[in-house]
Amino acid sequence: MQATTFPRRLLEHGRERPHQSAYREKHLGIWQTWTWQQVNDEVRALACGLAALGFGRGMHLAIVGDNRPRLYWAMLAAQCLGGVAVPLYQDAPAADMAYVLADAGIRFAVVEDQEQVDKLLELKAQYPAIAHIAYDDERGLRHYRQPELLSFARLQEAGRAWDRANPGCYDAAIEAGQPGDNAVILYTSGTTGKPKGVCQTHAALLAAGTGGVAFEGLTDQENVLSYLPMAWVGDCLFSFAQALVAGFTVNCPESGETVMTDLREIGPTYYFAPPRVFENMLTQVMIRMEDAGALKRRLFHHFMAVARRCGAELLDGRPVPWSDRVAYALGQGLVYGPLKNVLGFSRVKVAYTAGAAIGPDLFRFYRSIGVNLKQFYGSTETCAYICLQPDGQIKFDSVGKPAPGVDVRLAENGEVLVKSPTLMDGYYQRPEATAEAIDAEGYFHTGDAGVFDNDGHLRIIDRAADVGRMNHGAIFAPNYVENKLKFFPFIKEAVAFGHGRDTVCAFLNIDMEAVGNWAERRGIAYAGYTDLAAHPQTYALMQECVEKVNADLASEALMGQTQVHRFLVLHKELDPDDDELTRTRKVRRKFIAEKYAVLIDALYTGKASQYISTQVKFEDGRSGTVSADLRIADCRTFPVVTAHAA
Repeated sequence: MQATTFPRRLLEHGRERPHQSAYREKHLGIWQTWTWQQVNDEVRALACGLAALGFGRGMHLAIVGDNRPRLYWAMLAAQCLGGVAVPLYQDAPAADMAYVLADAGIRFAVVEDQEQVDKLLELKAQYPAIAHIAYDDERGLRHYRQPELLSFARLQEAGRAWDRANPGCYDAAIEAGQPGDNAVILYTSGTTGKPKGVCQTHAALLAAGTGGVAFEGLTDQENVLSYLPMAWVGDCLFSFAQALVAGFTVNCPESGETVMTDLREIGPTYYFAPPRVFENMLTQVMIRMEDAGALKRRLFHHFMAVARRCGAELLDGRPVPWSDRVAYALGQGLVYGPLKNVLGFSRVKVAYTAGAAIGPDLFRFYRSIGVNLKQFYGSTETCAYICLQPDGQIKFDSVGKPAPGVDVRLAENGEVLVKSPTLMDGYYQRPEATAEAIDAEGYFHTGDAGVFDNDGHLRIIDRAADVGRMNHGAIFAPNYVENKLKFFPFIKEAVAFGHGRDTVCAFLNIDMEAVGNWAERRGIAYAGYTDLAAHPQTYALMQECVEKVNADLASEALMGQTQVHRFLVLHKELDPDDDELTRTRKVRRKFIAEKYAVLIDALYTGKASQYISTQVKFEDGRSGTVSADLRIADCRTFPVVTAHAA
């Protein structure tokens, strides 16, 4: 029996490394551990419990909650029976879940806790097809009497009884599984419309997992921290597919609030996070340094200058002057080592980022202190990756070379086209969308615009639909400008406008924690986000950041014409619940342009301020409005350095 499906991989690990740690979870401050043999027993009981309820081949199992071992086991249990796992974003409101539940035809669900149970029960009125809801955490559910509810423990108990009554059925179900069977359906972030269900087979996910493990030389001794949404393809690759390929340990944090603490305790050897997480970490570092004593601040800034000068080159094994090597070694003991320890990166052999473009300055910061951070490029439809960065060939402005076995070409308009064994089976019940995305030659049209450099590295400019031209003919790539702005710890989000315009203007969101800390140290009083965002000194801080970006852009011949001329600080944070961001925190650019059209008009008509009232959704489902008279600021721009300048 070849391990060509995830259930077969699970059985294989149970035989080859039965007593090795497979999953760990922090509960009440204590790390609980399950071996591969125990996980096999847990999954078997869970799968048989689902079978006792009537779950079978071809059916879909919704999985909702934070990263929990039992939810990963639920994915495996569904697959053992020939079913398909459908993870949903745990922070999505009930209304957003309704679309996915209906589209995927969900009748069975395994959820984390009372919060997720309440959402599904609320949806019963709109979507009565949900017949069974199993829950992991029993707190708060003691008095629930709905017939469709049962605890995880009761489900497994029923499964063990069913297994005894139906000997051989579980093993036969695994034997019947085929590599071409769908393993999961992952819904896209819906940047340009309603989310689409991406059907990924066992073969495609295992190919992606095997390729990534081989590329980095990963073994069963790795430790990863699993904290990103289970519905995101990145978590599906790193915490599920690669874990089942290599047999390494998946660690689940106690809660979203303890992730950084748990990260330091685990000290993962293999780490993955989207750029926003690395941005937030850098923000925390800079806040701490602002609060540190004068001597520590001077040491930090001195050795960070050394790191910027030679740290990345040392990591890549390139020649560095002897004096810089000595200075860096000293910085390793005084700054870089302690800093990596605080971040939880002391044992990291390789760290990855993806999901959005990472700013070159942010990328350089981590590599300069000795963190082997790489970025890869991919999408949900390609099992996460298309291009990977080989060790010693890291470029800050590229996403690497096509991964082994992946064929990448560029269309005439610069769009990236991909053919790969990791490519999706198709969009669920959307044959027209599938035919539109995958052409007759089998190439997937990514929708991203890119170019290859002389070394064969792919450089992603932006979403093809977002790349435009300014009136004077310069290329406008909004994401490029936005990433430079977001490098500053004070700027949490940025949205740039410039296509079909004479100048570039931008919306900014302040980082409440970073700017709040900055304001408190200066004795600036404020009543909340809206008040702090509108403060004159906050605007002066934002203007300083924007003008530094403009100076940086002016040094780039290709992007020098896209300097920001005017900006405003939004009166509210962009939020997925208000449909301004996707659940993976990507900007819904078209929606924002329509929602805030009056502000864009004010930016481009020379107004000094603009009043706006915006409807917002609160976490408890209520709606309200936030109103403000937003000030608009002008920025200094700089002469563009031409390509022939000395």
